[in-house]
Amino acid sequence: MKISGAQAVVESLLKENVEVVFGYPGGRIMEVYDRLHASPIRHVLSRHEQGAVHAADGYARATGRPGVVFATSGPGATNLVTGLANAYMDSVPLVAFTGQVSTGLIGTDAFQEADITGITIPITKHNYLVKEVRDLPRLIREAFHIATTGRPGPVLVDLPSDVTSAKVDYLYPESVDLPGYKPTYTGHPRQIDQAAQALLHAKRPVLLVGGGVQGAEAAAEARRLMDLLRLPVVSTLMGLGVIPGTDPLFLGMVGMHGTVAANYAVTECDLLFAVGVRFDDRVTGKVAAFAPHARVVHIDVDPAEIGKNVGADIPIVGDAARVLAVLNARLEELLAGRHHRGEALPPERDSWRSQVAEWKARYPLTYRQKEGGALKPQFVIEQINDLTRGEAIICTEVGQNQMWTAQYYKFLHPRTLLSSGGLGTMGYGFPAAIGAQIGCPDRIVFDIAGDGSFQMNIQELATAVANRLPVKVAILNNEFLGMVRQWQALFYNHRYSATCLRGNPDFVKLAEAYGAVGLRAERPEEVRPVLEQALAVTDRPCVIDFRVEREEDVLPMVPPAQPINKMLGGGEGQ
Repeated sequence: MKISGAQAVVESLLKENVEVVFGYPGGRIMEVYDRLHASPIRHVLSRHEQGAVHAADGYARATGRPGVVFATSGPGATNLVTGLANAYMDSVPLVAFTGQVSTGLIGTDAFQEADITGITIPITKHNYLVKEVRDLPRLIREAFHIATTGRPGPVLVDLPSDVTSAKVDYLYPESVDLPGYKPTYTGHPRQIDQAAQALLHAKRPVLLVGGGVQGAEAAAEARRLMDLLRLPVVSTLMGLGVIPGTDPLFLGMVGMHGTVAANYAVTECDLLFAVGVRFDDRVTGKVAAFAPHARVVHIDVDPAEIGKNVGADIPIVGDAARVLAVLNARLEELLAGRHHRGEALPPERDSWRSQVAEWKARYPLTYRQKEGGALKPQFVIEQINDLTRGEAIICTEVGQNQMWTAQYYKFLHPRTLLSSGGLGTMGYGFPAAIGAQIGCPDRIVFDIAGDGSFQMNIQELATAVANRLPVKVAILNNEFLGMVRQWQALFYNHRYSATCLRGNPDFVKLAEAYGAVGLRAERPEEVRPVLEQALAVTDRPCVIDFRVEREEDVLPMVPPAQPINKMLGGGEGQ
């Protein structure tokens, strides 16, 4: 039986077990929306296409399932660009469907025409301009396959309006045949054995976990490796939650705003065992001085990442969960043999663990919350952590709020920190929290925000209210673009150029105007009561305006182009 291209889109989504899509309709995708109306798929109407794509991203990160977003042609499609770039940088599986002018009008500068496939080539894993309706089922099947396999990422499918209105004999392919796309999942046995031997012989090993561990659902195997050898562990921003933040062997985040213990450990280790990381500049600082004494084992499903920034002595291309499972089994075998022969691990391992524990105890993250003094943002995050027992899904915006969250919230589980890592997208956190709450309706979801970032997608309050979502927004309101102001203070002689946000709205009244709950805290003793009040709200969003110390800095901080053990506000001589 023939059906329309639009109906084929909806049927294909059902074949892919899609339960919810996020989007904003328009003229060139109207046929698809008409078919969607009668389907069991839930559509969440955002108030801006950027809000929709960030919500789909948050849904994907929180659930592990691909996020789906719809937008119309022209400005609808181009409004997705930031969100697609964000998902691409952080390896988030998304499939975006955009409307397009009819095939006969492409290239004529027709009304609301944009070359969205050309625009998004650098920021998608792959994209398609569908020119023939008969290709549509196959291309959608391929899009979901590419988005969710290997290193995950966003895929865009551009739908000309005559393709969605044309008729097709619908048959959804059971399998995908892409000769040029064959991700490697199984690590080379010889390389895995070399990695195992390196772990057994290292005197000062450190395990570094990144977002690739989360994407591969490899947290259990990473924890197993840590426990087998009692390895000190550090994390990138995207890896937080892989190892419980309360574990004695966990030293915290590494890099520009990492802990002293984490940065010292990486600098002094003799083996850096890195899993699912990109070694970006915020992690490495001055690359030439990064882990200068260490052999590097690097496991990643994307071969392009291995050796790109930091050389790997033992490179292993493969899926993190599969590689670690084989590695752990091999280690258990080798350890049993050593035990049988009466051989011990290097005796220096005990003193190394003592050393990193001493750094952790000697240089904790600190701030001073004076009784009756200005409210400290770190105190707010600690109270959120205490009240949620580390069990909430925490989304962040970008800037100081993001780094304080990474430092002071103790993440216990994977997929509980949703934050824009690679692109650093202000305005990400609140719509991502909407997506996370829809994907995980029984979880507590917080967006820890800055007053600058929150206003970039504040219109999504209407989306949260319309869908009765109990998302909590904790605004750390310092009336500054806080991270930029911090850099201006430290490196530009306090010349605060265009960073003061005096003139912010009254966030309490604004929340109430949208139909949400608005609360405020200005003193330390008010923080816990307003958080308890917010947690009691279950049928709509709650916005809390925390009026915090205006010029509080995020510390420690590694200055640009410096080694990560040279920190402002932490460590020896600082």
